Amino acid sequence: MESKLLAPVQLGALSLKNRVVMAPLTRCRANNPEAAPTPLMARYYAQRASAGLLISEGTIVSPQGRGYPYTPGLWSDAQIAGWRLVTDAVHQAGGLIVCQLWHCGRLSLPAFHGGELPVAPSAINPEWSMFSGEGLQPTVTPRTLTREEIAGIVADFQRAARHSVAAGFDGIEIHSSNGYLFHQFFARCSNTRTDDYGGSHENRGRLLFETLDAVAQELPLNRVGIRLNPMMNGMHGMTVDEDTAPLFEALIDRVNAYRLAYVHLTEPFLPNQLDGVVGALTDVAGHFRARCQTPLLANGGFDQTQAEAWLAEERCDAVAFGRPFIANPDLPERFRRGAPLNPADPETFYQGGEQGYVDYPALA
Repeated sequence: MESKLLAPVQLGALSLKNRVVMAPLTRCRANNPEAAPTPLMARYYAQRASAGLLISEGTIVSPQGRGYPYTPGLWSDAQIAGWRLVTDAVHQAGGLIVCQLWHCGRLSLPAFHGGELPVAPSAINPEWSMFSGEGLQPTVTPRTLTREEIAGIVADFQRAARHSVAAGFDGIEIHSSNGYLFHQFFARCSNTRTDDYGGSHENRGRLLFETLDAVAQELPLNRVGIRLNPMMNGMHGMTVDEDTAPLFEALIDRVNAYRLAYVHLTEPFLPNQLDGVVGALTDVAGHFRARCQTPLLANGGFDQTQAEAWLAEERCDAVAFGRPFIANPDLPERFRRGAPLNPADPETFYQGGEQGYVDYPALA
């Protein structure tokens, strides 16, 4: 049977040569004072340019958005130049790449902010352990953002979108999932505000839609995707309750009018994390597919067989692969040939350097 995974697809203005998407993967290789991408990072992305689409690692929109060491940004000229190395290398190798724009919010440490507190919708500690570059460190209670600061964050995302165009990206993805800042606004466990950014579904989604309106001034929305992880429970301080699915239904209903390139939906991360949870959905794409009028990118630890099945059933339009792309730079070709996959080495995910980054073998 002909592979749907290896067939082309259109996501908004993005013409993908196949439906194998490289998921955004933080690798902590921007180990310089400018938080700028490096020639080594350009090599890494170019090696993987046979993907239908590369989604960059999370890229912080301002120093305030940092939550991890050695993650790249997109607020300075040095960062634009570094990302231009990456996008030029990817394009020369025949690939497409979008930049995932990121603000970590409360998932951060004072050490990344000169001793100042991280920021969040509300002063609620996620009670999580963060990778600091010197082992794991516990999170602290963040500082509540003012309305003026929220407007500044929207402006930071707009600036990053403008810089993404200057850096040569084919589009952007707003990282509005996984317990980071936008998700913190969505969830009742992390947002107890009583102003225009808290309470109702409309208010808790306000930051996302203000950001989409702002980035639309810098590039067409058919080159913009968003990532959502509705059923994140017990990780990064997030919990699921009876209001979670209705909140994300309301978000997707509003997103439909924006005619984005795609909605990137994540299935539950961990087995049994939703057992006995009121309001839980074990099949995220199945629940939202009929409601979502935007092309759907599914993310959920898929193997080739499951990805083909989901595409054949039209549960999604493309599939994002994470760890398989770390260890298999030529993943689409391995799928085409039915070749075995290299195993990924978790010890090298965040350690820096070439090992476990650009040295995984491709097929002959």
